[in-house]
Amino acid sequence: MPKRLHPKSLENTIMHYCPGCSHGIAHRVIAEVIDELGIEGKIVGIASVGCSYNNYLYFKFDMQQAAHGRAPAVATGVKRVHPENVVFTYQGDGDLAAIGTAEIIHAAARGEKITTIFINNAIYGMTSGQMAPTTLIGQVTTTSPLGRDTSLQGFPLKMSEILSQIDGAVFVERVSMHDVKHILSAKRAIKKAFKVQMAGLGFSIVEVLSTCPTNWRLSPVDSAKWVEDNMMEYYKLGNYKGAELEV
Repeated sequence: MPKRLHPKSLENTIMHYCPGCSHGIAHRVIAEVIDELGIEGKIVGIASVGCSYNNYLYFKFDMQQAAHGRAPAVATGVKRVHPENVVFTYQGDGDLAAIGTAEIIHAAARGEKITTIFINNAIYGMTSGQMAPTTLIGQVTTTSPLGRDTSLQGFPLKMSEILSQIDGAVFVERVSMHDVKHILSAKRAIKKAFKVQMAGLGFSIVEVLSTCPTNWRLSPVDSAKWVEDNMMEYYKLGNYKGAELEV
């Protein structure tokens, strides 16, 4: 069996993420896709605010830090000034679905030719585990100690379903990274999202269901099971738009 090589587009360094967190897996998958597409020389990533705020330390290509929620606006500027580049945002659920809701919706509405990798772990990870727009009904967080109550805090936002209704969004898919089978499926979706952008077809997004063992107060193994038993029940995996695209 051939030796598994470290991706060229990923720094060979220790990451700061908690044990069992999916961010590191997502980083590797993105780097592998970039290597396989041969676009490491023209890729530009936009780092959001959240646990992944310093992911520019881990990727070996140009990265730009954006203000909280504003990654799609920064990506829009980069792509319009440098249309030959492949531009992506890397955002968590607090960044994308709370303070950045308007940014992502209007980037999709404009059909911006950028790609978004949306990490959804249903909680605010970096700031002590508060309730997020994607926190599940009944889920306990530091700001919903009795569990999310729809009569008080409303319903979790299903961003893939919302964005799939926008004409400018041409590829929308929800995946998970809780086991090897789903990681491989996630990689295929991310590669297609980049290829959609490279073909100039419009806005593309891949939502990734992710773990947060520290704030969920679960072990890494139990966190992966929680994704399967709870998150996937509410956030159904699958392609929501653009499955038929040939790229």
